[in-house]
Amino acid sequence: MSAAEEKDTAAQGDCVDAKPDNSKGDQSDGFFLKLNGSFLKRFEGASAGSQSTQVDAKPQSYSFRYSLDYPSIGQCVIINNKNFDRSTGMNIRNGTDVDAGNMMKAFAKLGYKVKVYNDQTVDQIKRVLHAASQEDHSGSASFVCVLLSHGDEGILFGTDACVELKTLTGFFRGDRCTSLVGKPKLFFIQACRGTDLDGGIEADSIGDGSPDKIPVEADFLYAYSTAPGYYSWRNTMTGSWFIQSLCEMMGRYARELEIMQILTRVNHKVALDFESSSNIPGFDCKKQIPCIVSMLTKEMFFSH
Repeated sequence: MSAAEEKDTAAQGDCVDAKPDNSKGDQSDGFFLKLNGSFLKRFEGASAGSQSTQVDAKPQSYSFRYSLDYPSIGQCVIINNKNFDRSTGMNIRNGTDVDAGNMMKAFAKLGYKVKVYNDQTVDQIKRVLHAASQEDHSGSASFVCVLLSHGDEGILFGTDACVELKTLTGFFRGDRCTSLVGKPKLFFIQACRGTDLDGGIEADSIGDGSPDKIPVEADFLYAYSTAPGYYSWRNTMTGSWFIQSLCEMMGRYARELEIMQILTRVNHKVALDFESSSNIPGFDCKKQIPCIVSMLTKEMFFSH
């Protein structure tokens, strides 16, 4: 969109967080399994009389909830990018300060130590998150990161350039941030993931022992504001649809529901309660659905 179009959209209230786009085998009879350090072979369709391998797992006392029995629930880092260098082609993100303020209040209320960083370059974002990953989180139950910026599929914009999201989240992998191993790492990402628009569709009424080794990518949750490939909508006065809904549902249910239940309610609210209003051809009456990507291994509650 041109500067004039962005201004027109701002007057209507809804805009998007993206760079403007004007173009609109072989089968085997078995497989090997490594379990507790030993290789086993399980055969599919074994003939009668053939011997099978059985494993007696060591007894474990296991909880399906992440523990909150730490001195602190953790810290929350918020990256809030509103103004961008002209070289990026990105417009100002009016309304993002409302999002940042609401997220700060929501997580501070839950006991998180919240830090907000405004208008960060790529290098600054990297430094902030790398420093956070190198802190000692042994006394914390979890970690939260909120990213508010322009974006595209797999990338986030600093004020000067773009960076791959996996670079930022990778600082907190289990092999790089050992004090958060086995603890939930929650990322909330308000940014576009492409330039597709969702026109919606009419529908009927809508009526504890620990393992010896875990994946380094385990215990992450990525809550994206929109589905892959799509624009993400933000109201210039009240903030983005996703963050508005997230803060409302966190305020209502964070003391009683698990994070996936809360985010499902966020999906429901964004999907049904919002629709774009714009004078720009093709941008009016559009819809949005957030996207939850979870590698969590337990249920995440914010309180006992």
